[in-house]
Amino acid sequence: MIRFTINGEQLETDVSPDTPLLWFLRDNLQKTGTKYGCGMALCGACTVLVNGEPTRSCSMPLSAMAGKRVVTIEEIGKTPVGKRVQAAWIAEDVVQCGYCQSGQIMSATALLTKNAAPTDAEIDAAMSGNICRCATYTRIRAAIHSAAQSIKA
Repeated sequence: MIRFTINGEQLETDVSPDTPLLWFLRDNLQKTGTKYGCGMALCGACTVLVNGEPTRSCSMPLSAMAGKRVVTIEEIGKTPVGKRVQAAWIAEDVVQCGYCQSGQIMSATALLTKNAAPTDAEIDAAMSGNICRCATYTRIRAAIHSAAQSIKA
């Protein structure tokens, strides 16, 4: 049995320990906001927070989750920082196709939770593992700065 917390809920599962966290979230818990992109932890579409750190769920086995706290896009808007990030994403009109956005929002929330006033370089470094095929990087950076301003206010 593997015991861990997802979105504040303690759970226990006997699903195969080598099952990627992404597929457990999507197939077993119907948490489909976390997206499959590349399957190799390169694109960031599958990003969730594990103990507050952005983590690629497509390559993370369930066995590595024992005793940890996982937060998905379905829950992030309930946190003060996540709520501000989501509002900034809308205000800055970041989304085009939207496929990568849950991963982008998770990484941005992790950044702003640790650093409420990041520089462009810090934003770029924190977001470097998230690919946006629509190339909305300028708007992503603007939304992160906007969310940062609302956190300081």
